Amino acid sequence: MGNEACDLDSMVSAIAFAYFLTKTSLEQKTVFVPILNIPRSEFPLRGECTFLLRENQFSEDLLTFRDEIDLHSLHREGRLTLTLVDHNVLPRGDAALENVVTQVIDHRPLERPFTPGCLVTSEPVGSCATLVTEWIVQRAPDILDKQLAFLLRSTIVLDCINMAPAAGKVTPKDSEYVALLESRFHDLPPRATVFDALQEAKFDISGLTTEQMLRKDLKVVFGGDLRLAISAIYLTLEDFLARPCVKNELEEFCQTRGYDVLVTMTISFNEKKEPSRQLAVYSPCSHLRELVSCALEKSEAPSLHLLPMYSPSSEISAYSQGNRLASRKKVLPIIEGLLKAREKEGAAAMHRCQGWNDCSDSAQLLPASCTDICQDEDLQLPPTPMNSLVEGCPLDGGLPKLTPEAILEKFNQIPAEGLADTDCSVCH
Repeated sequence: MGNEACDLDSMVSAIAFAYFLTKTSLEQKTVFVPILNIPRSEFPLRGECTFLLRENQFSEDLLTFRDEIDLHSLHREGRLTLTLVDHNVLPRGDAALENVVTQVIDHRPLERPFTPGCLVTSEPVGSCATLVTEWIVQRAPDILDKQLAFLLRSTIVLDCINMAPAAGKVTPKDSEYVALLESRFHDLPPRATVFDALQEAKFDISGLTTEQMLRKDLKVVFGGDLRLAISAIYLTLEDFLARPCVKNELEEFCQTRGYDVLVTMTISFNEKKEPSRQLAVYSPCSHLRELVSCALEKSEAPSLHLLPMYSPSSEISAYSQGNRLASRKKVLPIIEGLLKAREKEGAAAMHRCQGWNDCSDSAQLLPASCTDICQDEDLQLPPTPMNSLVEGCPLDGGLPKLTPEAILEKFNQIPAEGLADTDCSVCH
């Protein structure tokens, strides 16, 4: 099972490793099912995922989404074990499944404590698909075919920004396994072609509403009684904040989902394919907004080199980000560190906006080092003109939930449709 963002790395890692287990396991009564950790109705928002599957003639009907299988019921029946890919800690809602996690493969900082019986592979490479490729090459190289190699190599190339060292993502191991896949399958399309096509699909937000943009690439972190969401959006912050009624849409998005603070990280590219990053912090509670803003402004590991920029609302703090290499993966630990510190301070230091009402001033709730830079925003300026993005893109309504029995029947039908030349009778 991949993480809740269900980006390309998470999806391909789950599919490829489930396929590896299916082809190599001696457990004939075990079905290995790759789980995409989102509802099926969310999948159309993952443009790079849907694009790559279409390019590989891999039917979405073969995939199982989180709303189509009851993992907690399987766990209670003693019929579940979990391998986590592209994350290493289960979210709170899945904490009850922790005792059936038997393996972890991840390229993020390791957060889970040591657990006997759980095999952990953790290495800070550019893509989790690199570690999955290593597993397959070292243990079952014969199962590699062009389709599987295409999926893995495309994912690594996208995650590592076309293997460009200047982007700060690629490691020697990523390069090693991309080169190995290319040496075995000489007719794979050029890296630049793959990267450009996936990049375009990933960043295509034409027709999306503001709510859909925020959901497209969303992560949520918790600390005490606080819920903080971080969305990656693929356009300039100026264009995003120029959308009509953007402040009201951010408020509705957070209210509906129970988020206290929303951090929006935008990324766009110039003609040289160099990234430009900007960042905004939204909360109707000035104390929480300023607290998060301060943590980001004062961070030294990494330093984001933030410079304030125009915002259409006093409830939105907007910044240009001078450190172009600081992706969301590097910003998340800053936020998590802040939330953990607040959690340790205890209930006396906790402050939360109730009912989304205005908060009374209480500077003592902020760290002393922040009070000199965290001030209320100036009076609002007139909004900038709206951009040309079209609102309203109807999504699929999703499929009904499937029972465990239906899942087994579903995967019995895969061999004729899935990865090429396989005699697998269960799941890829």
